[in-house]
Amino acid sequence: MPKRGYHHGNLRQALIEAALKLIEEKGPTGFTLSEAAKTAGVTPAAVYRHFEGREDLIAEAARQGFDMFADLMQYAYDKGQPSALAAFEATGRAYLAFARRHPGHYISMFESGISVNRTPELAAAANRAKAVLERAAGELSEHIPADKRPPASMFSAHIWAMSHGVVELYARNTGTASPFPPEDLLETGIGIYLRGLGLIPQD
Repeated sequence: MPKRGYHHGNLRQALIEAALKLIEEKGPTGFTLSEAAKTAGVTPAAVYRHFEGREDLIAEAARQGFDMFADLMQYAYDKGQPSALAAFEATGRAYLAFARRHPGHYISMFESGISVNRTPELAAAANRAKAVLERAAGELSEHIPADKRPPASMFSAHIWAMSHGVVELYARNTGTASPFPPEDLLETGIGIYLRGLGLIPQD
């Protein structure tokens, strides 16, 4: 039987998809380039025409993930307009949704140990995603008196950290039992934070 043919960059994408599958199954350090090649149906030598090593392969998976993530965050933000509060809350929910729908990408982005500054393209994609949340936080914080207003970058970092914590502990089947659905944990956590800033009424 002839080997499966790849044209116009399809092999590169096939290797990325193979890596994503292996990352979901074994973690970012639990597979070799040879395994990725085998999963993609090509020889190990073919991998090195596109990637110098496993870290480069994972970095490209992370870059694609951040591009998808940024698009989803932007969609959520736009969907919440013209309400600054609805737009901000939507970006938090989008974080959780992305982690559930794209676990291989999520792990590549946040759990692989690959720096977002490894390549300019990866850094740009990560910054684009971060900018959406910062913009949403900045618009919402305009309703806070200037002398009490946290920087938008700090505001968004708090929500990012909260979202990441809920994902890591409860949303990705890590074995930690949650007393409440992850969506409820995140929503109430954001609510407590926003009440503390005076952005939504106290119960």
